[in-house]
Amino acid sequence: MTRSSNRRCRVPRVAAVALGTLLLGACAAGPDYRGPPKVDTGSGWTQPDTAAQAPAALSTWWTSLGDPTLDRLVAAALSDNLDVRQAQARIAEERALRDRAAGGYAPSVDVSGSVTRRRQSKNGPLPIGSIPGLARDQTIHDAGFDAGWEIDLFGATRRAVQSAEASMQAAQEDAEGVRISIAAEVARSYLSLRGAQRELAAREASVQALAQTADLVGKRFDAGDAAQADVDAAQARLDAASAGLPAIQARLRAAALGLGVLLGAPPERELALLDTTAAEITLAPIPVGQRADILRRRPDVRAAERRLAARSADIGVATAELFPKLSIGASGGFQSLDASQLFESASQTFSIMPLISWRVFDGGRVRAEIRASEAREQQAAFAYEKAVLAALGDAERALSDYQLDLDAVRRQQAARDAARRSYVHAQTRYAAGDIALTELLAEERVLRDAEDGYVRTHTAAAIDLVALFKALGGGWDSATAATNAHGQGVAGPQPPARHEEPSRG
Repeated sequence: MTRSSNRRCRVPRVAAVALGTLLLGACAAGPDYRGPPKVDTGSGWTQPDTAAQAPAALSTWWTSLGDPTLDRLVAAALSDNLDVRQAQARIAEERALRDRAAGGYAPSVDVSGSVTRRRQSKNGPLPIGSIPGLARDQTIHDAGFDAGWEIDLFGATRRAVQSAEASMQAAQEDAEGVRISIAAEVARSYLSLRGAQRELAAREASVQALAQTADLVGKRFDAGDAAQADVDAAQARLDAASAGLPAIQARLRAAALGLGVLLGAPPERELALLDTTAAEITLAPIPVGQRADILRRRPDVRAAERRLAARSADIGVATAELFPKLSIGASGGFQSLDASQLFESASQTFSIMPLISWRVFDGGRVRAEIRASEAREQQAAFAYEKAVLAALGDAERALSDYQLDLDAVRRQQAARDAARRSYVHAQTRYAAGDIALTELLAEERVLRDAEDGYVRTHTAAAIDLVALFKALGGGWDSATAATNAHGQGVAGPQPPARHEEPSRG
């Protein structure tokens, strides 16, 4: 009766142990990541703009500038730039590390084979000489395998895979950031080159006008109608204007050389651009949408969020060290003194060894590592908040700069148009004999200076437009961004809940 009762009790106990094992295997140590802390992004842009409209298409923003040469340069840079290719290699590295972490789910198997020739000592612990049939010299043939599998009871492998996956996604976001930066840098260099070309043309026209003035003053001096001081003043203005030409030429050449390097080619690759011209791009306000939505496109913010997720998963990896580990080892194969009998059934060997290991006492190292992981997670959370605020500041500055640039361009354009009208009137008066040639040339200098100022202001505005596109996350692919959305925490004021309380089993 007692034996029967004991037999019946064993089944529920075994079932309970099996069920407990399954339940333990279904959980993972450490916190479950629930997204980044909520960051207050404010109520909207601080500058009046067209935010109420749908944001402009930003995936290939450079095409909106209407310059086929710029389109070609950006496409080449995104394909061949070395920083872009290095970022792609970084993604490949992180993907391989993710695959390595996922390999922890599967058992490891080593296959070996060997032939050993050995001689045993007659004076050793084994009495070779007194055992019949046991030769002192032996050749041992071995072939077999060793397998090991650590069951992921407490989710250490699962957390490691989560951390590696998040790190890989952060590398992908970093690569997007590199692409955006490269596209912006190519556009900035190209627009600087074209602006320098127009500035050089305006400055050369101004120098030509000053040269005509100096020549006229010289002739008047020869005729006795002007003093030497007038000649010196005219020549000084000419020399000062001419001295500015080499600096513009240097900027022009430097921009062309820089474009070659950005395209992953020798610096001289795009020097032919110096012999071409392009139409001036049209500057206009662009709709930027809502500020919080813009931040979701910023790859630096998305990368910071993914690194926070990785650090959260690392806490689980460290926490799993508090619990026992269950491993199963197995080995098998064949061993024989005669090679012809190696694979016979009598030569078979095998062993199976379950192993439970538990770091019961380690001087507090595991708990110290958990605290360190939690501190790293806090650092990543602060880094995420910093990335959000930095992105806000970057976008606000870029939007403000561009809006002020547009106003400056309008003013400079008005000044240039007024100078043109004044010069036309001066030409009419000179033709009628009402003013001298020196007065006409003075009006021409004013016009050239106004044109030079307009070109420089327009170029600065075009470069700031590129900076605005970059600050808004321009260059991203909306489909990719939707796929890579990881629960960005950009919203109104919210409690900073990052994850659940850590589970301990």
